[in-house]
Amino acid sequence: QVQLVESGGGLVQAGGSLRLSCAASTRTFIAWFRQAPGKERDFVAAITWSGGNTYYADLVKGRFTISRDDAKNTVYLQMNSLKPEDTAVYYCAARASGGTYYYTKSYDYWGQGTQVTVSS
Repeated sequence: QVQLVESGGGLVQAGGSLRLSCAASTRTFIAWFRQAPGKERDFVAAITWSGGNTYYADLVKGRFTISRDDAKNTVYLQMNSLKPEDTAVYYCAARASGGTYYYTKSYDYWGQGTQVTVSS
């Protein structure tokens, strides 16, 4: 079992920044997904357990940065140059074994989600 708790969401104006946190109960591969109202849950970014490799969706590449602090068992998602279309509930996720990192079905554990709203 992996417990995940997200925090850091909120309301921000377009062009602003937010940093999301995902506190995990163990050191493991972590991904961020997001889900806007009426849409599917989409991959945003992921980081390996060592932090040596990171992965990003094309829509956020160059604006978002994923990182980890292993001393705190926490993964961060720094979001800059936010756009109204980034508005969604953001979830962090962990998987029990391998699988394609950008598929939701590869993940077994999910946090409760944190709302990010970007106003125009």
